[in-house]
Formats: sequence, C-alpha cells, structure tokens
Amino acid sequence: MSMRRIPKDRLADLGGDDVGLTNEMASARRARFGFNDIVAEAPSTWRTLLRNTARDPMLWFLLTLSLLFSVLGDYTEAAVLAVALAPMIGMDLFLHRRTQASTRSLSRRLAAQASVVRSGVSITIPAREVVPGDLIEVGAGAPFPADVLVLAGQEIQVDESSLTGEAWPVGKRPVEGPLQGLSSAEAAHWGFAGTQVLTGQARARVVNTGSDTLYGEIARSARLGGHVRTPLQHAIARLVGLLLAASLALCVALAAIRLLQGHGLLDAFLSAATLAIAAMPEEFPVVFTFFLGVGVYRIARRKALVRRAVAIENMGRITCICSDKTGTLTEGRLRLAHSCPASDLTAETLGVLAAAAARADSADPLDEALIAAAAGERFQRLATFPFTAARRRETAIVRGANGDCIAVVKGAPETVFDLCAGSEEQVDRLRKQVGLYAEGGHKVIAIATKTLDRRPDLASEPVDGFSPSGLLALEDPVREGVREAVMACRQAGIRVVMVTGDHPGTAKAIAREAGLGAARLNVVEADELDGKDEDAFAAAALDLDVMARAAPAQKLRLVQTLQRLGDVVAVTGDGVNDVPALQIADIGIAMGERGTESAREVAAVVLLDDNFRTIVEAIREGRQLFRNLQLSFIYLLMVHIPLVLSAAAIPLAGYPLLYLPVHIVWLELIIHPTAMLAFQEAPQAGQLLPTLRSGKARFFGPRSWLIIALSGAALAGVIFFGFDHALGGGVDVDHARAVALGALIAMSAAVAAVLSRLASLTSRIVVGGTIVSLILFVQTPVVAGLLALKPLHWMDWGMIVAAAGLTGVFAKLVVRSLDETSAAVRSGSDAEEATDPGGDGHGERSPEDHARDGSVDGSASCFGSQSAQ
Repeated sequence: MSMRRIPKDRLADLGGDDVGLTNEMASARRARFGFNDIVAEAPSTWRTLLRNTARDPMLWFLLTLSLLFSVLGDYTEAAVLAVALAPMIGMDLFLHRRTQASTRSLSRRLAAQASVVRSGVSITIPAREVVPGDLIEVGAGAPFPADVLVLAGQEIQVDESSLTGEAWPVGKRPVEGPLQGLSSAEAAHWGFAGTQVLTGQARARVVNTGSDTLYGEIARSARLGGHVRTPLQHAIARLVGLLLAASLALCVALAAIRLLQGHGLLDAFLSAATLAIAAMPEEFPVVFTFFLGVGVYRIARRKALVRRAVAIENMGRITCICSDKTGTLTEGRLRLAHSCPASDLTAETLGVLAAAAARADSADPLDEALIAAAAGERFQRLATFPFTAARRRETAIVRGANGDCIAVVKGAPETVFDLCAGSEEQVDRLRKQVGLYAEGGHKVIAIATKTLDRRPDLASEPVDGFSPSGLLALEDPVREGVREAVMACRQAGIRVVMVTGDHPGTAKAIAREAGLGAARLNVVEADELDGKDEDAFAAAALDLDVMARAAPAQKLRLVQTLQRLGDVVAVTGDGVNDVPALQIADIGIAMGERGTESAREVAAVVLLDDNFRTIVEAIREGRQLFRNLQLSFIYLLMVHIPLVLSAAAIPLAGYPLLYLPVHIVWLELIIHPTAMLAFQEAPQAGQLLPTLRSGKARFFGPRSWLIIALSGAALAGVIFFGFDHALGGGVDVDHARAVALGALIAMSAAVAAVLSRLASLTSRIVVGGTIVSLILFVQTPVVAGLLALKPLHWMDWGMIVAAAGLTGVFAKLVVRSLDETSAAVRSGSDAEEATDPGGDGHGERSPEDHARDGSVDGSASCFGSQSAQ
C-alpha cells in the first residue's frame, strides 16, 4: 500500500481546484463509473438459504435414517435423529448467512454523506453520489467517502486501523504539483474510503469510487467466501456412507440366505431388520454434534466465543497461527517505557514537560500516553504550534505555577536536536540513546525547552535557543503470558507467524520478546515477496516468522499458500483489512474488545479478551476435544464391528438369530451414553496436545485403522466361538445368546475403561452401570427369562472376562498408535528447541534486549521505567 496507481481516466478534464465539477460533469461521470456503492449487498432470501442448505447430503442421511427407524418401529432412535437435525440445519444456515452478514457490517463503517464542491459551491450529498474527479472537503471526525488524493490541508492525522490494523494515527500531506499526468502516488497523499480523519481539514480529489476503492477490494474478497463443508464433515460422511453401504449389503444378503435356508419370510425380515438396527451408524453424526456442543461451552469458559460450532474440529488440527501484532500479541496501547532525561533533570520532570507539550483533547495515542504517565506540576497552556508531517514537531508555550513562561517542543529527535544550540555533548549522548531505543522497537521522541519572557509573543513559534531535556521511549508492550503461550505452541508443533503492517524493526523487537522463532528470527518485508512466483513464495512462507509492512492482499496470499502447503491455518484480526484472511482461514479469530463488527461477523471465533494466550487455551480445548472424539469413535467402531459381524455371521452360518430386537435396545442403551459421556475428559493444565502437520482431516492413521479392523474381526470370532460352544448341540439357544451377549457387553465396558482411563466420574458411572446391567439382567432368572437369556455359570463368566481382557489389549494398542504419532511430533519440536539452549528463542541478547531492561552502559539513570498504569 506504499504506492497506489492512479487510473488515467479518473482525473481527466477536471474543473479548477476551487470550482470542482459541474452538475453536468458529475452526471456524465456517474453514468460512466456508476454510483459510489463500495459494498454492494447481494440479495438473499430465506428461500435461497434453505435451498442451499438442502444440498447437504448429511442432512438427508439423518432424515432418511430417522424415517427408516420410524418404519421399523424404533421411535426412540427416530426421535434422537430428528433432534440431531435441528442444530445441524442451524449451523448450515449460519454458514450460508454469514457472508451476507459480514458484508452488511462492512458498509456500516462507510460515510453516509459527503461535502463536495460543485460549480464553486460547497454542498452536502449522499456519499453514493460521489464520482471520480469530485472535489471534496473532509473535516476532523469524518470518514473519507472514497479513495482520494489530498490537495490541501494541515495537521491531517487519519485513523487507518480499519485497513492496516495499526493503532497509530497516520499523517497525510498534500500532493505537490498538478494531478494531471500523475500515474501513482505515495500512501501519504491518499485518503482511503472507510478511514477517519482525526485532526485537520482536508481538501481532496476523488480518484476511485465503489468497488475500485481499497475498501471495496476487501469487501469483494469477503464476498468470495461461501459455504464449504468442513473436513471432518466430509470424513464422517465418507465413514457413515461406507458403513451404511456395508450394512445394507449384509441385510439384503442375510434376508436372502435365511429364505434359502427355509426359515420363512417373517424370519428373513426379522433377521434383516434386526441387523439393520444394529448396523446403522447413526451414532457417528449424533456423537459429533454432541461433542461440538460440549466444545462450544468449554471454549466459552476460556473467554473465546465460538460462532460456528463446526469450526471447533479445526481447533484441534491447527498447525499454524498467523497473528497480527497490535492488541493480540501486544496490549494495543502506547505506554511510556523508558526515560532518558538531561543530566540536570529528573525523569519525573521530563515527564511533566512532555505532558505540557501534549494536548489533553487529542485522540493521538502518543498524547494520551504522555499525559497518563505524567505526575506532578501542571502547566497552563498559552499557545500551541501543532504537529505536521512536514514540521515533525509540536511546540507549546506554557506558564508554570510561579508565573514563568517556557516553550516546550516534542517531536522527532533529529528535528528537536536541530533547535538546540550550544549543547553538543548532551545532544551526542542522546543521539546514541535514540539508536538503542529504535532498535528495541520503541517510538522515540525528544523533548526540549526554552525560557521565555513573562509576556511572550504568542503569535510566533520559537525556533532556536532550545536546551535538550531528554528522550522518551514509548512501546506497545507484549501482553502478559504471550511468551509462554508461544512456547507452548512451538512444543506442540504449531508455528506462530506475526503478520503486521508495522515497521520491520518494531516487528522484530516485539517478535523477539514474544518468543517467536527458534534458533533465529526470520523477518521479511511483504513487498520483498511480491515479485516471487508461487514456488519461491511457498519456500519463503515455510521459513517465515514475521511478515512486516503487510497489506491485506499479501496477508491473504500468505494464508492461502500455507493452506496449499498442508497447514491448517488460524488467522487473528480485528480490522476490515483482516476480513479476507479471516474468511479464507481454516479458523478465523476476531478480537471482541476492539475488533470491527465486520471482522467479528466473518470470524468463526471471537476472543472476549483480545489475548493471544486465550487462542492457545482455545486450541488446548479443541485438541482435547478432537482427542476425545477420536476415543469415542474408536469405541463405536470396536463395539459395532463385532456386533454387526456376529449378528450377520451366526445366522448366515445356519444358526438361530443371535440378537433379538430387545437385545439391540439394551445394547443401544449402553452404547449411546458411553460414546457421548465417557470420553469428555478436560485438558490437563499447561498441556497442549500435539498434532500432525497435515491438512487432511482423518481420525486415525493407517496403523490405527488396521488395529481397529483386526480387533473387530477377532472379537467377532470370539463371540462366534462362544455362541457355538455354549449352544450345546443346538438346543440351548438362550444360554448361547447369554454368553455371546455377555461377551459383547463386557467388551464394551473394557474398551470404554481403557480408552477413558476411568479419569472422570461420568466414565466410572457409565462403565460401572454397564457391568451392573450385565450381571443383573443375565443372572436374575426372571429378567433373563424376559430377555430370552439364561443365567451363566463360572466357566461362562471366565470366558467373558477373558474376552474383555483381550479387548482391553486391542484398545491399548490403538491408543498406543495414537500416542506414538503425538510423541513423534513432540520429539520433533524438542529437537528444534535443542538448537536454542537458552530457551528464549534467540540465543545471545541483542542491544534492543538490553535497551528494554535498562542495562546499556550501566547508565541506569537513562532507563528508569515509567509506565502508564
């Protein structure tokens, strides 16, 4: 954004700088360029939203299952699935609706009216009627209605935080010479739509309107984002589809074979229907939805509001965080960090003098910080000669309590030093200190004073004879706990990249203090990457710690490149400039305290305290949630596979039906609560579970899948063997069913116990209830008779316990495969840390580090820290 091109046709055939356009010229230009509709809101109706939502096959799958269970008479399952439809439809509608909502919020920051000069007369018109070439006037507190070039004005300070994300006011200066023939201009001459004038009065020419403005480009990018199903939704859909196809095939095969075996039509239908109820994988989407709801609640307790529940899945898979600097890694406010007074002054006196040169009614964060930090005497202000970009200083004539008058100047050190005479030794000392402060990322200003008569000339600014009073170094301090949070990310395999519009020196100093980078810190200006092709840019992105001077398009390109490289990317932002990146990110995280409404609308997560540490806490919850979901799905698979295989294999082998409908109801009453409640473990304090650097959403690796499949087949074989052994020559069916059913239920309890580690009271209750129900229903003759079972003897129970033990071994093998993957990631992170023995991310301490803690040259008097509390 340092240079902006000026289209030749926008500034051709203009009126004079005082006359502006005529009404006829304005009408002709409006017909050519259109209205100044920077954010054109797309029409959206509920009918359109519902039609788009209806395209989600997951919803149709749930609806079909619900109807099927109703036909089969299982109204409880049908009701559960119908209830699960509601939140999924709601989330789907929100995904479609959020783009339109963010677009509306973008428009709220734009000017509603504009003051233009038409035929030499200043009039007020609706901002949408402004055309290229219009001569406009913008005063303090008003936004620019379009992208303009400043022609005249003094003391123009503009808040561009909505476009750049940086909190400091930006000075603007008029273009020198005629506009005709000018092909481009520096950012210092531009006023952009959506940015607000803080001080001064600007007269400017409109260049770009509507979608051609920088703000319009951002809004257009925000509209490109649409409804995309999340990776885990795809994974669940594939898993459910596979299980459903296999189940239906087994049902058809079972019904056909039972007919061929001569069991009759009713038996064939009952066999197929029972198997269908047992095999239908409806638990997977239901458990997924339930876990997302739990995640929303838990993350909200960490001061992060999740606006899209389905986004929680990506919280557990984040491999890279692209974080802005101001207000996220830092506190987002200027604070007086260091004072270096002249040899004859104290730090307190220097602070009072600086406050005397600051305006109490100013919106400038610098003035606010100086006034807040000052303590002691206050001066009466008599006259002010304000700061401008050309003067680079501000002078105030003030009167003290004793009636003496002095002139106090504050500003850029070199400018202030030029006003000082006869103080070469003092100035030289201060110049050296300026360099150290600047290297540390501080904003440095110099203060100088001059004694005046008791009745000074208030119309003339003193321009010589000043004496240096000292230096003040201000900073936007790193938030408490950020360094530890960054370290936790690195240990868990998550890269943190700072993306800021700030100067590389400032960004580097903040990045060092925040702990970014490992053995070295790689800081790159965004403009240096613009000329690179995709492969070169990708190579640079892999080695990047800080991108400085970044414009919205450059930030967006970085996020897209990281995603293409396989990263799951979280992006933090607060301004309109962040909307495109927030939109395209796997997880968009907006600031709740100072973020624009447009950023909050488009983001999936809103931080209630704007703190980077909260992001890490949310990731910790998300990763634990993903782990819990993995364990729940392992449980479902390790129980469902032997259930379905045994339910199909035994009748197919010519034996009587193994599971009757009442048995399936009992099993479902065990499986559903266990899957949803037994694996709700909270993350351990200070622990951030690692994850693979993979953009693909997969629940388990190939080894885990192999163990699950083999264990399911083996356990089905155990059930088959137990049923055959207990059948006793084919006459004791109830006894055989009790053994097989007892083995399956014991397996369920063993899997749940191993996977949950019985870490929570809920898991202990669920597993204990499963075992109690097994003993009670099987060993109580009356109840067993009602369930078509028989009480078991000690040999039967011995086989059941052995089956449970074997199941526990298989479950431990699956968990170990997950843990080994995590350990591989953690060991890689530990190896990276080993290259930085100091553990602070940057080895030797640099001059800027010393400047921060006041240890340079042992001159403690220059570094007494004063903070605005």
